[in-house]
Amino acid sequence: MCSSHRQITMALIKCKGCGGFFEDVQGPTHRYLESSPGCWAAYGEVLVREYTDAAYYGIHRLTVDAYAVQHPGHPSPQSIQSVAVHLISLFLVLEHGVNVQRATQAMQTAVKNKGRFVWLTPPASLGGVTVADVRAATSPEEHRKQVQAWSASAWAAWLPHHATIRGWVPQGF
Repeated sequence: MCSSHRQITMALIKCKGCGGFFEDVQGPTHRYLESSPGCWAAYGEVLVREYTDAAYYGIHRLTVDAYAVQHPGHPSPQSIQSVAVHLISLFLVLEHGVNVQRATQAMQTAVKNKGRFVWLTPPASLGGVTVADVRAATSPEEHRKQVQAWSASAWAAWLPHHATIRGWVPQGF
């Protein structure tokens, strides 16, 4: 086989956070959002797309929320707060149709009483859609649909904790 026609196959590994399969690469990860380096790199690619093209940015709030709740890490003040506020945002946007600016305000208000947040044991599956599905999108419309499916899947995975999360939503939201 001619060297210009060789197919390079990269090994895939399961992300310890979301459970998706990503390239087995060396690289950085987040301090408390536990993921594989390949998953963190895929998330970075999605963020670059959203930050550099306005056609992709409109769904950014859900991108960040879905990634955070699919990578809850281990009990620590940072991870407990992160999971709590991102689940609050998903609840408000997905179940109540709150706009992203209002969801962000709710997150900021909720953090003022962060002492009431507790560690929520993550579900066995954090959802069947991951950042890999979003990264594969080839148009702004497909990207939006994938982020919507991803965030809905991530929110649904936390069903055993929905009552607790609803109780964390600040009054007025």
